[in-house]
Amino acid sequence: MASPWQDDPLRRPALDAQDQQLVAEAIRCLEAHYQVNGDVLNSPDATRDYLKLKLFGLSYEVFAVLYLDSRHRVIQYRELFRGTIDGASVHPREVVKECLHWNAAAVILAHNHPSGVAEPSQADLQITQKIKDALNLIEVRVLDHLIVGEGIGVSMAERGLL
Repeated sequence: MASPWQDDPLRRPALDAQDQQLVAEAIRCLEAHYQVNGDVLNSPDATRDYLKLKLFGLSYEVFAVLYLDSRHRVIQYRELFRGTIDGASVHPREVVKECLHWNAAAVILAHNHPSGVAEPSQADLQITQKIKDALNLIEVRVLDHLIVGEGIGVSMAERGLL
């Protein structure tokens, strides 16, 4: 499903039109691979690669969720919240609503840090816990929260922060 900000001229301002088209095509290929073939995002590296293409290079913060079935196959990728250069307001209630809508069994949370520093902030840890608590009530597991920065992505699961 196309992002509501797909045609946003601020999406990847440092890339020329040809490179933007190449990134968009790579994203379409990955989405087709993960959604049509039913492959599983079974490692932080596979998830990180997918999310880096989606979130890297943005001049504003985006909070996204990968909705997964019980076998951790991607049901849907959704960019739920868009913010400014240093934050986005995230509402756990909306994440819960989307989980119910997509009948998700698990989720992977993700957002970018336009500053390029992918280290989790105290606010990142707090919102992750709030979302995790809310989703626990409807028996949806939070598998990871990835933060995309300058060329890298940090997995909270790998760091033992979940």
